[in-house]
Amino acid sequence: MDSITTARQVRFGVNYTPSRGWFHHWLDFDLDSVRADLDAIAGLGLDHLRVFPLWPLFQPNRTLIRPRALEQLGELVDAAGERGLAVAVDGLQGHLSSFDFLPAWTQTWHRRNLFTDPEVVDGQAAYLWALGAALADRPNFLGLTIGNEFNQFSGEPHPDPDRITPGQAADWLHRLLAACESGAPGRLHLHAAYDAAWYQDDHPFTPAHAATIGAVTAVHSWVFNGTAQRHGPYATATAQHAAYLVELAKAWAVDPHRPVWLQEVGAPAPHIAPEDAGRFTEATVAAVLDCPDLWGVTWWCSHDVDRALADFPELEYGLGLFTNEGRVKPAGRVLAELVAAARTEPPRPRPRAVALVLDLPVEVSKRSVTAPGGAFFEAFMDLAATGERPAVVLADRASDRDYLGARSITDLITVDTAHR
Repeated sequence: MDSITTARQVRFGVNYTPSRGWFHHWLDFDLDSVRADLDAIAGLGLDHLRVFPLWPLFQPNRTLIRPRALEQLGELVDAAGERGLAVAVDGLQGHLSSFDFLPAWTQTWHRRNLFTDPEVVDGQAAYLWALGAALADRPNFLGLTIGNEFNQFSGEPHPDPDRITPGQAADWLHRLLAACESGAPGRLHLHAAYDAAWYQDDHPFTPAHAATIGAVTAVHSWVFNGTAQRHGPYATATAQHAAYLVELAKAWAVDPHRPVWLQEVGAPAPHIAPEDAGRFTEATVAAVLDCPDLWGVTWWCSHDVDRALADFPELEYGLGLFTNEGRVKPAGRVLAELVAAARTEPPRPRPRAVALVLDLPVEVSKRSVTAPGGAFFEAFMDLAATGERPAVVLADRASDRDYLGARSITDLITVDTAHR
């Protein structure tokens, strides 16, 4: 049977936010506390974690990658393995929950472009190689993501961006993914962008970068990006946003069955009310499991942020599947039920036979038509609201019968993005 109709063992995981100290836990690493968190996560039936070393703590000087920090990361990975959890590691942190974490050797008196300065990129490559090499022999190590939404440093709305061209972005991605592969050959190495790569005109990281570079395509789905504000918490567009990104990502892939990883998705208040988080979780996961070629779903995040920690945006405090004290929240209970059901009866999505044609070039600069409120986005959601299950195809592939056949697409609908 063809891969899009075969039952698949979709992976389910969580972005690990330590209950004690948030990501500052690396400063006073407590393996017993980590183990308690991992016990809770494993109890939901999840199979993997995404974890976040803080770059300035692991590589405080360009030529110093701290051995003890690498050992502690290894201890976390081993503890996860003891509980049946695989681990994906993000390297360049980079950016987390509105805070930037950049080492001193890239800032102020040493200010250099994070993407193009040869010494900075050499340092980044050495660091990613070291992370991979430290974990390469561990069977539960999945692979490296270059960093968490590192593309946000390359343009607006960042207050101090490092300007680059799309060509320079591609060169940076290839160089750093090669370092990941050299350090840990054969693992799942990729890069991850926040949704400016898909939605923001002239952003230097493009959909083609996301869908053709690295082992899988990663998408991060956040409905506070205008989707929930425009459509409301109960709308089709809000429930289908993650599935839309998965389908949009496929349009730029050369391989018609390239896997897509929903690497971040969460229920942000007040856009999704806390009492409504379980319903949103169920609707979002059900929608995305109806997408062919889904690698997995990794929820953001494991634990709420401790309110003793200051200055986070309000929505960041309550995104956990668990409270800061370790109590399972409604979204956690719902996700556990969905995981159990998917393990009993793996998803078998039917082909998406109807596709909307997106008239944008592969190396696109203008892409806001696909963003919430854009003509293409709204056309997709209008069709989804009728019960249809649309796919997305680029206009320059709409006449490629082999490509359409590989994706089981039989009907094409052209969207008038100029006048809608």
